[in-house]
Amino acid sequence: MTKPPFTIMGTDYVEFIVGNAKQAAHYYQTLYGFEPIAFRGLETGYREKASYVLKQNKIHFVFSSPYKANSPLNVHLMLHGDGVRDVAFWVDDAKAAWEYVTGRGAVSVLEPTTLKDDSGTIIMASMQTYGDTIHTFVQRDKYEGVFMPGFEPYRSRRQTTPVGLNFVDHFVGNQPEGDMERVAKWYENVLGFHRFWTVDDKDIATDFSALRSIVVANENERIKMPINRPAKGLKASQIQEYVEYYGSPGVQHIALDTKDIVKTVSQLTENGVEFLETPQTYYELLTNRVGKIDEDISELARLGILVDRDEHGYLLQIFTRPVQDRPTLFYEVIERKGCSGFGKGNFKALFESIEREQERRGNL
Repeated sequence: MTKPPFTIMGTDYVEFIVGNAKQAAHYYQTLYGFEPIAFRGLETGYREKASYVLKQNKIHFVFSSPYKANSPLNVHLMLHGDGVRDVAFWVDDAKAAWEYVTGRGAVSVLEPTTLKDDSGTIIMASMQTYGDTIHTFVQRDKYEGVFMPGFEPYRSRRQTTPVGLNFVDHFVGNQPEGDMERVAKWYENVLGFHRFWTVDDKDIATDFSALRSIVVANENERIKMPINRPAKGLKASQIQEYVEYYGSPGVQHIALDTKDIVKTVSQLTENGVEFLETPQTYYELLTNRVGKIDEDISELARLGILVDRDEHGYLLQIFTRPVQDRPTLFYEVIERKGCSGFGKGNFKALFESIEREQERRGNL
């Protein structure tokens, strides 16, 4: 395949459509340590939606709520509840990216558009991906403002305490039965991604449910995205539950990097973030399974942090409960110490933990 005529340097921002952007911003500031930095809405002359931009190191989250009852974004809210609409890519040439992907069959959402203010220029363009999710290409090499034109700086009266989250490690897209391969091929053919990793239901299965996953990545592997689908099991898997309650394919979870997971998870727990519970029996044979690690296993057990190893090193990870009442979006906190995988050795423990939550909801 011909190399794409543009480079993706990383995740630029993630936009969430939510019922109340002001409250969502407060939630992520208070629990997750994100600092509000910018706002766009009625007070800035923008009448379509209110948007709050929150930042922690290289992570930018945008929480948006439509103003008017007849806004198309209300259809998104009614169908999905709070959820991810836009995973934006930071690129060196947004126009070239848009021309490349639309020339390969992508459906355009926004043609290349130039935004200007006193801080410089940003070029944006968007395309449709799975479900109602979009990808926006953002070229910001000639912009020095707080976020982008149209947004004004915003400061909260509340002091923000960061928790050590650094950047988006990966994000996971859940698909209904039969769509995983098609979506993975779409990323390969349209965006020039490659297959980074695959697992099947032999690797990710419990007594009740299973899933399959293909991880696709861009050329420099700054963007990694597992594409999941359910596999046949005795009961409904977490993937089926997600698709049913979200109403379509969508972003199931976002993994956020940290360099000190014990400290980060301790702070998040103290802030009120709810994590999935891990049985203490998981830690009894942990040393035999992963070998020597730097962390105190008793601390990992106290916090419920999982560990996995490959030939390059190991990783530590933990997953939150869903962050809204619908059992849809949740987060992963991950620390990598050489391991480039996704915790294959933890999938069974993770699935069983999620199944306990499904059972509590009456959805298993």
